[in-house]
Amino acid sequence: PAAMLAADADATSRRGLMGGAAALAAAAALSALPSAPPAFADDEKVLCDAACAEGLDKLETVTTESGLKYKDIVVGKGAIPPTGYQVVVHYVAMTPAGRVFFNSLSSRPLDIRVGSGQVVAGLDEGLQTMKPGGIRRLYIPGDMAFPKGLKAAAGRPTVPPNSPVMFDVQLLYIPGLEDDEE
Repeated sequence: PAAMLAADADATSRRGLMGGAAALAAAAALSALPSAPPAFADDEKVLCDAACAEGLDKLETVTTESGLKYKDIVVGKGAIPPTGYQVVVHYVAMTPAGRVFFNSLSSRPLDIRVGSGQVVAGLDEGLQTMKPGGIRRLYIPGDMAFPKGLKAAAGRPTVPPNSPVMFDVQLLYIPGLEDDEE
């Protein structure tokens, strides 16, 4: 029994020591992080850089009946995509604070069928009035974004359920429509 008590005390102090060391390491790691992380990494590709973001205040804000708001950074040319047509886009999805949680510029453009519900409702609606070559900042209200939210992942912040988000979208082309116009 005395040997068991000594072993238990030894194990308890080791656990305590290890727990304290882990807490100290975690505190050191947290103190090394910047207090306000930048919205974009220095090497991250964006559709609207710092100079563009400064000029957003001068652009007209359009508000749709659904509550979606947008600003056209670049107005495209040509036809708008009919419902059901596929479009090819790049987009950068951000929290209202500007923290990026998805960026197609770091991979490849995405094919989206407009009006089919393939993407969040706010992005779907925002694409329906864009023209090829256009770049638009969408301010998507929470009820048109991620009703269940998005969990944090490596390099991606948490998006709480029904929280507003921002998307910078570039409509590259509408397969089948542009070919007809040339």
